[in-house]
Amino acid sequence: MQNTQLYPCELSDAQATVLYPLLPKPARRGRKPTAWRRVLNAIFYVLRCGCAWRYLPKHYPPWPTVYGWYRRWQQAGVWQQVHDELRARVRVRAGKQRQPTAGIVDSQSVKIADQAGVRGYDAGKKVSGRKRHLLVDTLGLVLLVCVTAANVQDRDGARTLLARLVGRFSRLVLLWADGGYAGQLVGWLWRLRRWRKIRLEIVPRLGGNRFVVLPKRWIVERTWAWLVKWRRLRCDYEQRPDHSEAWIYIAMIGVMSRRLARKK
Repeated sequence: MQNTQLYPCELSDAQATVLYPLLPKPARRGRKPTAWRRVLNAIFYVLRCGCAWRYLPKHYPPWPTVYGWYRRWQQAGVWQQVHDELRARVRVRAGKQRQPTAGIVDSQSVKIADQAGVRGYDAGKKVSGRKRHLLVDTLGLVLLVCVTAANVQDRDGARTLLARLVGRFSRLVLLWADGGYAGQLVGWLWRLRRWRKIRLEIVPRLGGNRFVVLPKRWIVERTWAWLVKWRRLRCDYEQRPDHSEAWIYIAMIGVMSRRLARKK
């Protein structure tokens, strides 16, 4: 197939081949839907370049159409479903099991634009905005995302994040985190041992004022580096936290589909 990419952020033919079987099939009745590849290219353009929906180039479908598909798939959980399947395939290609046994928890405070929505002030980072709570596996692939106001403590945000493990990742038994998660979170996980036997290990800070790569913790820091390359994620522009979470899943879909499209 001839590559029809106009911008580097658009899907290659190999990526399109990976993603096509995972997307919802178009309805047989009604108006013929817009080509899904053009819609995805427009969504990746917004995410990579950080522009507003109304600033989409004219060769893409109209922005209300693109946003409509983005919102429809977000509400139906399509983005997370596609993301989870791609993550399982990447893990298998790397010689891992589809389900992880260990993960790393971390958070990131980001500024929020002037739109309405949940917000707060993180006194530690001196950031007014929102906080992204992330759980990744040992390859740095995202397992779960939770977005809260920035004034939510890491421990409290982690409880909301880990509560979403109910019915998921049955093999997960070990978590690593930094010192901000010590204390009540350890006891909370211990009380949940009847539901899930998960052990939390705190990775202590080393080296005093010197920069030292912390064991296991560097994996999640690398994931943050992957995400901030998508300019829409350098700041939170969404009114709804669930939309902020969807953008993170879409960014990882771009990362993982590109990996799977490469020849072994």
